[in-house]
Amino acid sequence: MSTDATTPGEATGDGTRGDLRWASVPALVRDAADRFGTAEAVVDLAGDEPVRLDWAELRRRVDNMAKGLIAAGVEPGDRVAIWAPNCWEWVVAVLGLQSAGAALVPLNTRYKGLEAADILARSRARLLLTVEGFLGNDYVSMLDAAGRPDTLEGIVLLRDTGTRPAGAITLDELLAGGDAVPDAELDARVAALDGNDVSDVLFTSGTTGAPKGVVQTHAATLRAFLDWATLVGLRAEDRYLIINPFFHTFGYKAGILACLMTGATMVPLPVFDVEAAIDAIEAERISMIPGPPTLYQTLLNHPRFDRSRVDTLRLAVTGAAVVPVELVVAMEEQLGFETVLTAYGLTEACGVVTVCRREDGAETIATTSGRAIPGVEVVIADPDGNRLGPEEPGEVLVRGYNVMREYFEDPEQTAEAVDPDGWLHTGDVGTLDARGYLRITDRTKDMFIVGGFNAYPAEIEQLLGAHPDIAQVAVVGVPDERMGEVGVAFVVPTVGAELDGDAVISWAREHMANYKVPRRVEIIDALPLNASGKVLKFELRDRATSGS
Repeated sequence: MSTDATTPGEATGDGTRGDLRWASVPALVRDAADRFGTAEAVVDLAGDEPVRLDWAELRRRVDNMAKGLIAAGVEPGDRVAIWAPNCWEWVVAVLGLQSAGAALVPLNTRYKGLEAADILARSRARLLLTVEGFLGNDYVSMLDAAGRPDTLEGIVLLRDTGTRPAGAITLDELLAGGDAVPDAELDARVAALDGNDVSDVLFTSGTTGAPKGVVQTHAATLRAFLDWATLVGLRAEDRYLIINPFFHTFGYKAGILACLMTGATMVPLPVFDVEAAIDAIEAERISMIPGPPTLYQTLLNHPRFDRSRVDTLRLAVTGAAVVPVELVVAMEEQLGFETVLTAYGLTEACGVVTVCRREDGAETIATTSGRAIPGVEVVIADPDGNRLGPEEPGEVLVRGYNVMREYFEDPEQTAEAVDPDGWLHTGDVGTLDARGYLRITDRTKDMFIVGGFNAYPAEIEQLLGAHPDIAQVAVVGVPDERMGEVGVAFVVPTVGAELDGDAVISWAREHMANYKVPRRVEIIDALPLNASGKVLKFELRDRATSGS
């Protein structure tokens, strides 16, 4: 049974903490409306005219969304997917579906039809909430071309563009159905939610190439991002430009949920366009921008950059790549940030594990990812599980309330990731200094980060392997000045096939999200292998880096 939203809850395990004000995300929504009232909650600048919602209006729209979903047949414990860019409708949709008792399954806006269909099928999402026309994509047509899963019972268009794909209804039609749902029924749904209930299933790829659904609870999510918001210093006066996509754990949890907790105003951007970002910072008096290091470098390098246009900036949180000390200094001196922090997290640990503290110096912020958040342990271990001392490199292990409940319906992969003692094996290599500050030095899973998006070679290799003329393929990440890292694919053609690297890239653009598409394709006779037949990725990485 839920605890009242405005009083501390009882500890029930799995992340619930006695001083949390909320038993669930929907309880947080109601508390935010009560506390922040007519202050601006969301400002969406994407349309012809800005959409501005205060906290009370946000709750009203969330309640209406929830009642519409209840009328559409959504039951507690169901999964509902969102395939849309950052926008006010996304905020209402996620909070509405959770108020109906469902769990979120977000889809990457760069997905192609096959990628989306796979996650919809494996999550058995009952409904899909989506848009048409984002970046020229017709998501419903893409999904239908790939094969709409039988388990998907309906599609709701969050924005009415005048077209009506088969089997889809508009948001207005969904909301009209909810008029018949009494307030008491919705209140009962919200009251029944417990901290141990599932809040979201976020799919993340790994070494096998098959996306895995990370199951997380309301309590763990709320505790993690209350601590995150407190540590970074987010406050009600802040106006938060949310560039990180909502389909990613950071955009959704460190964005939407952290603002709900603190009263900060959300200003979502659907894509990162540097001119649009500068305009938004100036017009909306933005004070908070998180993002990968490349984002801040792009702002600094833009010809329209003028310190006077961004003089409201106060707080930045970055990570996801190496952060030069010079960039931290430039962010403070040229962009005017009072506070610049770095952090480390992964979806399997609720998106946050370590955070630098506001009193840390530029060297610490640039060269480490901070220390563990309260209630979370971080150790470094060798391949046999032995704990290592300060500055000794090994695998980063994490234990605490933030560790996922499981991979969705995948006990084998769950057991591989989380050992019997509760330690999450991250696959990242790092060191801890004597103060407990974490430095990430490598990734055992070969993941690379393209403009803030995690790219997994095994998944890209699997997608490229579907090309009829490709016999073998290996993908590595290499540094890139603009994007941070990009992919390079080494391809062995099938016998008799004539392959061209540019043609492979063109094919890839049609079959995978754009950040997964290799920047360069090299056609080779054979992949380098060790005695066990494993591809020698380090040789390929050296070759890709040298350009030979």
